[in-house]
Amino acid sequence: MRFYRTILVPTDFGASSQAALDYAVELARPFGGEVVLLHAYALPVMGLANGPLITAELTKRILDSSQACLDEAIAAHRGCGVALRAFLREGDPWLVTIDVIKEVSADLVVMGTHGRRGLPRFLIGSVAERLVRTSPVPVLTVHATGRHEEMRLSGGTEAVAR
Repeated sequence: MRFYRTILVPTDFGASSQAALDYAVELARPFGGEVVLLHAYALPVMGLANGPLITAELTKRILDSSQACLDEAIAAHRGCGVALRAFLREGDPWLVTIDVIKEVSADLVVMGTHGRRGLPRFLIGSVAERLVRTSPVPVLTVHATGRHEEMRLSGGTEAVAR
């Protein structure tokens, strides 16, 4: 059996990302592993006649909000018996995740997926799909739906998983 010492969890702070974080914590706990939470963001650029515009106020709001969400996710799992740390990075989520996999020497990526199909998936793209195809380490996808099953894992702890 393979031991996952460092599990990377990319997050967009949605329900599927929360389910992925919960799942990663449960995977890491029996082996004394670490969970690294990552949020990658792209700054919105407004096109103007004189060139692109990104306001300092908007950038600060994005950074502050993202950091607060990361801090909240880490705090919610404090005392769970798993080491947690978080990264906040600017850039394309897919490319940033590949870089952070290498940076933290991740053994596994656990990430949520929205399960979009058809035209919405084509128009929006899929970070999860790109990672599954290009990641240098295994990728486990977790899909959060309205129907969650309760899964009991070792130690009598409970996690939400599909």
